[in-house]
Amino acid sequence: MNARSAVPLSRLGQAARRLAVVALLLAAAVGCGDAGGLEGAGSTPTAEGPARLWPELTPASSPAFEIGEVNTEVIKGVEVPGDDIRRVNPVSIVRAEIDRNPGDYDGPKAPYRDTKREMADCAKGPGHGECPVLTPYYRDLTGDGHDDLTLGFPLLPGKTTAVRVYTVEKHRLVQVMGWEDALSGVELAGRSLVIRSPSEVAGYEYRLQWTWDRDQRAMLLTHDEMLRTGPRKHSRHPSASSHTGSSSGSPTGSPTGSPPESPAGSPGPSSSASRSASSSASGG
Repeated sequence: MNARSAVPLSRLGQAARRLAVVALLLAAAVGCGDAGGLEGAGSTPTAEGPARLWPELTPASSPAFEIGEVNTEVIKGVEVPGDDIRRVNPVSIVRAEIDRNPGDYDGPKAPYRDTKREMADCAKGPGHGECPVLTPYYRDLTGDGHDDLTLGFPLLPGKTTAVRVYTVEKHRLVQVMGWEDALSGVELAGRSLVIRSPSEVAGYEYRLQWTWDRDQRAMLLTHDEMLRTGPRKHSRHPSASSHTGSSSGSPTGSPTGSPPESPAGSPGPSSSASRSASSSASGG
């Protein structure tokens, strides 16, 4: 064999070795596929982007309804010893609210007259006897390193419950969230408060989530959903709707959260609450 014929023979040998390696790799791939490799899931539905309706309409520059998104109030007459909200008596906070709203609590025809009557049984604090003030919860919801207070009390003789969140600012007690509704449950999740309420639609519930907003210095309603809780019947997709309870006397508008960092307490009685016209106007 001369030098000229050695070159193509060498190339043929390399090609043969490469073919052998490819065959081994293919055999290994087939073996892996037999052991549970990836399989096609079939065709997927075509993605559809949002369709803008009525583009000729001029965008609104102001809301149609005053729904009180930012709900804050300095609680006068309630001191905060050492700026420690845990040293504030929750009963005194509720009594201060009752005093500020005599039309709601005073007199035989007042809508929440029984709440004021049962406040006389609060000498031993929340959760004792007939005292309507529920066990308070403490957690840092504002992110300032200090505890804030979540408080609830039923609005009797009805079956709605008031839920309030308080913080301390400049040595003053400040309410940064207020809501009244029938309650299925209340949860603290991170820096959010989640309220679950029964719906008029069987198998669904409302879940409303308030989250601290450092710019507004308040708990804002950041999620308002209507979610399925019961077994499905016909529809394959849960519907969403806007829900309206009552925010500190003004009409307005959930996730499973981590457990509260304070003693647990009952959320209070439940019943259906009214939904305001603002919810219907927004498509709820």
